[in-house]
Amino acid sequence: MEKKETYTELNKLVEKLKNAEDPKRKYEFILWLGKKLKVPNNSILIPENKVQGCVSEVFVKASFQEGKLYWEGYSDALITKGLLAFLINGMNELTPKQVVNINNKFIEDTGLKASLTPSRSNGFLNILLKMQSQANDFLSK
Repeated sequence: MEKKETYTELNKLVEKLKNAEDPKRKYEFILWLGKKLKVPNNSILIPENKVQGCVSEVFVKASFQEGKLYWEGYSDALITKGLLAFLINGMNELTPKQVVNINNKFIEDTGLKASLTPSRSNGFLNILLKMQSQANDFLSK
């Protein structure tokens, strides 16, 4: 990962989860993030924005403005929507290079793995990989 301050928002979210001792509190925070996620434009609900390997329907799309990525997403499941919101909030306004270079170790650092089912945990990683793939597409433009 690059310098720690580069990922300020992501680090704040990771710290918040890391500091929540009770797995129930972590879940509540993720659900709260999911409820706050803005409803996306329906135009993002297309196959190329669909996250593969998720049990629920998940779509994520980056737009590129003035050198930074801005994300929007949708999921039909509240927990997954919360995980998506966590990543969107943490990676909004980063450059494509920053997103591509994120070390996915931060997922472990959240301590969520203990409270997520294996399929949700895998879905969390798949959402991140989809976002990194989209960021990579902007690098090659």
